[in-house]
Amino acid sequence: GRTVPVLILTARADEVDTVVGLDAGADDYVTKPFRLAELLARVRALLRRRTGDVLEASGVRMELASRRVWQDDVELHLSNKEYELLRVLLEEAGAVVTRNRIMREVWDDAEGGASKTLDMHVSWLRRKLGDDPQRSRLLTTVRGVGFRFERG
Repeated sequence: GRTVPVLILTARADEVDTVVGLDAGADDYVTKPFRLAELLARVRALLRRRTGDVLEASGVRMELASRRVWQDDVELHLSNKEYELLRVLLEEAGAVVTRNRIMREVWDDAEGGASKTLDMHVSWLRRKLGDDPQRSRLLTTVRGVGFRFERG
């Protein structure tokens, strides 16, 4: 049920090649030479679109276009970092998301430092979700690895 975004990166810069590539199903087409910053921005845009409009698991629904989150029928008011943390976890609901990946995607921290910051935000998110860290039903800590948002 998942779709993988496709970006064609090629030296073929003719208009007909671009049209053929996009008509064949590519989501974007970049020709050499390219600027790294532009390529990375295009990849980020593809990944944002890949997630679809709504993420949902265990009674939590996130509408990406409006940046709104509901648990059952109650809207949750999250800070920007809490929202981004929940988005990363919901995108991979049922799977463990590593601490390094979360730090990279939410805080743009490639080294994965500041783990106390992550722990604090997970704690705040748990509180807003009404989740008990001792008997978690939504956010599970996987010791030494990361966190998992449980599918319910």
